[in-house]
Amino acid sequence: QVQLVESGGGLVQAGGSLRLSCAASGRTFGTSAMGWFRQAPGKEREFVAIISWSGGSTYYADSVKGRFTISRDNAKNTVSLQMNTLKPEDTAVYYCAAHRIKFYSGRSADPKEYPYWGQGTQVTVSS
Repeated sequence: QVQLVESGGGLVQAGGSLRLSCAASGRTFGTSAMGWFRQAPGKEREFVAIISWSGGSTYYADSVKGRFTISRDNAKNTVSLQMNTLKPEDTAVYYCAAHRIKFYSGRSADPKEYPYWGQGTQVTVSS
């Protein structure tokens, strides 16, 4: 089991930056690939980024590639999402999630593959 708590959301102007953090508790964090997803009002939850259990591989949605960076610190049980050059269309509730397969290093973008979720943190980008 993994318990997840996101932080770092807020209101920022277009072109600005935010850094989201996700604190994990539970002994399986170090073996879990971690993902970030987002959900805007009236839209389905969409994949943003994934980092493998070791941190050795990452994968991004095309919409954020080159602007967002996912990272993790297994010693501190945290995963982060650095978001630069933010756009109004990045406005959403952002969630971190833990993948269901231990030692996963793939590119899963399907929310159904992630059984553990945080409560979300709101990111609002004004134009």
